[in-house]
Amino acid sequence: MKFKYLFICFIVVLISGACEATAKKKIKVLIIDGQNNHAVWPKSTIMMRQYLEETGMFRVDIIRTKFLLNSQREAKYLPLADAGEGIETKPAKTDPDFNPDFSKYDVVISNFGWRTAPWPEDTQKAFEKYIRNGGGFVTVHAADNCFPEWKAYNKMIGIGGWDRNKKHGPYLYVDDKGYVVKDSISEGYGGAHGKKEDFIVTMYDQEHPISKGIPKTWLHAFDECYAKLRGPAENVTILGTAISTKSNRAEPMLMAIDYYKGRVFHTTLGHDTEAFSCVGFITTFLRGVEWAATSKVTIEIPEDFPGTDKVSQRAFELK
Repeated sequence: MKFKYLFICFIVVLISGACEATAKKKIKVLIIDGQNNHAVWPKSTIMMRQYLEETGMFRVDIIRTKFLLNSQREAKYLPLADAGEGIETKPAKTDPDFNPDFSKYDVVISNFGWRTAPWPEDTQKAFEKYIRNGGGFVTVHAADNCFPEWKAYNKMIGIGGWDRNKKHGPYLYVDDKGYVVKDSISEGYGGAHGKKEDFIVTMYDQEHPISKGIPKTWLHAFDECYAKLRGPAENVTILGTAISTKSNRAEPMLMAIDYYKGRVFHTTLGHDTEAFSCVGFITTFLRGVEWAATSKVTIEIPEDFPGTDKVSQRAFELK
């Protein structure tokens, strides 16, 4: 009887250990947000978390600044909403207590936006150290509008928009012969986009782990096509481009950036719910997060990935 009891205890411990080991294998993700000029941000954060967790590969936390900006005021998409001061605080204020422990995570995703208040200096230094030492970072759409005077951040994201000019670095694009151009001569501000519309994304680099297997061209759903982004443009691999109506040239939509030992995935896609529902966005986002965290990509291209003649979207239901 005693032996039987010990055997059962052993099995329970074994199963518990196996479950714990499986949980530990999940990629640890942190989404940071709280100040974004795009009203969709509370919902888009939840959409990204759900997309990631539905794969079974990721465990996702959200950490938010104390002072919120431009909320949709939808409580179901705003966990942590009552743990801060106010909605639509203008201008954005620095949260002195915003200091996530980045080292706990394999990858950090930013859903901040234009004119987000600067982070505390210690937080900036901690984030720089995290990326330099091999951490992963994913910047989504308006997050490349943040922090124009933060030199290390500009290098991490490669290029950015709005409140940037020639002093921040060259324009980066692909010319009509397929060559990457770094234009450090032209004057002008960084950042522009035309009206929201469906547009074709062309995979410029089809060998990178993120883009390998993705069709050469695909139709992205109703979004802003960013253009005239500028910055240091160092160690940037352009993965996908789209022809902008503002510049009439192939502008980077999807990028991978090496920053010391760290990996950064930069997507300019994702202005609103319709863009976030695009299967092209979802797929490149998931694969970009996995790559930034691990340097590898195992997430497959889904059967409903868009072609060139029709967008493909998934209705989002909060779970």
